[in-house]
Amino acid sequence: MMITLIVIAVVGLYVVMTYNGLVMARQRVKEAWSTIDTQLKRRYDLIPNLVETVKGYAKHEQDTLEKVIQARNMAMNATQPEAKGKAENALSGALKSIFALSESYPDLKANQNFLEVQQELADTESKIQASRQFYNTVVLTLNTKVEMFPSNILANLFHFQKEAFFELDADEAKAVRQAPKVQF
Repeated sequence: MMITLIVIAVVGLYVVMTYNGLVMARQRVKEAWSTIDTQLKRRYDLIPNLVETVKGYAKHEQDTLEKVIQARNMAMNATQPEAKGKAENALSGALKSIFALSESYPDLKANQNFLEVQQELADTESKIQASRQFYNTVVLTLNTKVEMFPSNILANLFHFQKEAFFELDADEAKAVRQAPKVQF
């Protein structure tokens, strides 16, 4: 009788601890996604300032500026990690083109507003990268718990789901994996 009570207590304790671990992992994923959203919002808020600064110097570059705004709007409307990742990659490419534009306009490169917004965006990009990395780490933790035995039994019983990683799209992943070409 005593052994049965001990076994029941141990099993009950295991169930409670495993369930709480799954809940904690799920909440960390939500928190990490919220952190990414916060940094992306900051990025979205900076982009109109950048575009307005560039407009005065590069009036005939309207197409590039429109692409940046269009990419920003698409990124803001994406909600799921996969769609958000693709939209953010497109926005990063559009931002690179606007910074490439600055090379053609020496006055723009020296403009204090442009330099400040460019620095703010660079800082934000670093924070976004760190947030993505943290998100993927906590998603890995949750997904591992959802798949590993015996916690997968409780995960299935209580309907815990695996989460999607925040990943690069295929073209960007290929570009990142290639060694840079250095020429002198």
